[in-house]
Amino acid sequence: MKINPTLAFTLVLLFLMLSAGFVSGLWGFTIGHAALKGVTQPDVRPTKKLASNKSSATKEGVELLREPELITRAKAQMKGKGKNSKADKNKDEEKTSSESTEEKKLAEKPATENKEANAQLEFPLKTQNQGVTLQVSSVRQEGGSLLLNVSMKNEGAQAVRFLYSFLNVTDDQGRSLSAVTEGLPGELPPTGQEFSGTVSIPSALLDDAKKLSLTLTDYPEQKLKLQTSEIPVQR
Repeated sequence: MKINPTLAFTLVLLFLMLSAGFVSGLWGFTIGHAALKGVTQPDVRPTKKLASNKSSATKEGVELLREPELITRAKAQMKGKGKNSKADKNKDEEKTSSESTEEKKLAEKPATENKEANAQLEFPLKTQNQGVTLQVSSVRQEGGSLLLNVSMKNEGAQAVRFLYSFLNVTDDQGRSLSAVTEGLPGELPPTGQEFSGTVSIPSALLDDAKKLSLTLTDYPEQKLKLQTSEIPVQR
């Protein structure tokens, strides 16, 4: 029987390939086994992990508390926090009350000072000449102006005429201020009747003035002169 050379060559080549593959696999297994020698699979069992943690905690000296004791401590801590919160709330309320009282005192202080100043000056301030009286009864701030409440009466023998544009208003620094008079008659009859009005001075003109003076003469003779001073400037 004659063997085909090609078939024989093919069989020999196949045998060599299988032999080479077997030898390579055996060699790789041997090398891998040698590399992993001494390596073990980690123990992931939960019972052993808990036991290990308990052992570690015991070694480190950590105190394990029982449930009743934990509940008691938690209640005590919550009670302490409640007391602190109540104390802080009371402190905040006292602080707010104190601040409100202080603000009220500061708000009332200017009004009190004004009343004291008026009391010390003993309003009304009066000036009289030839039976004619000019009186300043009070001073107040209103709408950006300083208002002087004034009144006049004539107890003389004859009527007296006035031109209030000639009213001279000066401050304690000698500056002349413009003023508007309202409510006073142009002629005072000799009846003793009292007429009331206001003298309005723009607050912007007052600057740092503290006191004012008023001077008024009759018109046109200018023989009668009414003058009053030390009128306080209310802020």
